[in-house]
Amino acid sequence: MSEVLTVACPTCGKTIIWGEISPHRPFCSKRCQLIDLGEWANEEKKIPSQGDSTENDDWSEQPD
Repeated sequence: MSEVLTVACPTCGKTIIWGEISPHRPFCSKRCQLIDLGEWANEEKKIPSQGDSTENDDWSEQPD
């Protein structure tokens, strides 16, 4: 017998079963999935980097 794996929805925290029964995993619903996508699109969430991205974006201003 296999053990049922459960995870918390990253948006609302609701516990869901990780498997075919949860088509929007790791989210509990399409709504929570779209909320998360909107947060990334609005740059409310981002992956941290080692340096400030503005330092690397000035490549067009460097002398020839």
